[in-house]
Amino acid sequence: MHESSAPLLSSAATSSSTSSEADDSPPVYHRFALQDDGRYEFPCKTSCGFQPYKSLAVLSGHIGSVSCLALCGEFILSASQGKDIIVWQQPDLRQFTKFGQGDGSVKALVAVGNKVFTAHQDSKIRVWKVSRSSENVFKLKDTLPTTKDYLGKFMKQSNYVQTRRHHKRLWIEHADSISCLTVYNGLIYSGSWDKTLKVWRISDLKCLESIKAHDDAINSLVAWILEGHKDVSLNSIVVSEDGKWVYGGGSDGFVMGWEGNGDFDSWKLVSETRAHSMAVLCMCLVGEFLCTGSADKTIGIWKREAYGKLRKIGVINGHQGPVKCLQATPCNVGNGFLLYSGGLDKSVRVWWVPKTSATT
Repeated sequence: MHESSAPLLSSAATSSSTSSEADDSPPVYHRFALQDDGRYEFPCKTSCGFQPYKSLAVLSGHIGSVSCLALCGEFILSASQGKDIIVWQQPDLRQFTKFGQGDGSVKALVAVGNKVFTAHQDSKIRVWKVSRSSENVFKLKDTLPTTKDYLGKFMKQSNYVQTRRHHKRLWIEHADSISCLTVYNGLIYSGSWDKTLKVWRISDLKCLESIKAHDDAINSLVAWILEGHKDVSLNSIVVSEDGKWVYGGGSDGFVMGWEGNGDFDSWKLVSETRAHSMAVLCMCLVGEFLCTGSADKTIGIWKREAYGKLRKIGVINGHQGPVKCLQATPCNVGNGFLLYSGGLDKSVRVWWVPKTSATT
């Protein structure tokens, strides 16, 4: 069967806590009914010109807490600690299918081209081919490291490294749970609790490099190059589209902002914002807005201003547990954008966030 000429997935560069791009087809989100299902707080009343945030849907079906989200063209993927990945189809948000059952707790998702990469607690990365022309839309294509990569290295003793559990493994293998994934310039970067960062080439799925990147388990990629609060772990990192600004969400509830020019030696801490009463667990950027999810069960909406400063726009309440993951679509929907959140309450929630507040 031949592939459809229309691209199923847009090219996306996302991690479990960063935003991804939707497909280029005209948005049809107007089928959503805007309902006041959630509770909202604002820094000022309606006289300031703010429109209310809207709860569009609450998606349930996971047997465990929702650990990560990804946007894949017409689909929303949500994964859980319960080892299942649910595919929701837009615009009606019906459950389309499930895949990945039995492959270990899913820690991160990222979609690029016609592939979906999933990172698991069993220290493996699985690669799924996405095809609308196949009955099995999400089909397992490979597991990283690939058999070819493994066979090419297992005979040489120099390819083995000591792990923290006092066992030897090939340097292309993660020795512990993979906690985060991100995509950049044709490469996949995976961070693990084994304290290493590995670099994989998307075209042939070959592991190119392994870096001893941290003194402790890696929870968010790029975190080791930035200095912020001492004794605070960064749970989420997002980078602006122009690469000039980086924001990190910390275990102390602060969001720190760095300014740079792409040279990792010249990043400068320019802002520190007390964003939540508890740890910041996830973030996503959509245009001039930064969205933050926290262990305090809330989602913060912030506007990026001059010199990397953040201005609080509002707070969304609705989850019954910590907010673990966020994704947002850059498509304009009724002068706003769609925000997707996953929580430890096993739910995925869909919100409409107005952009009009950016001009007030």
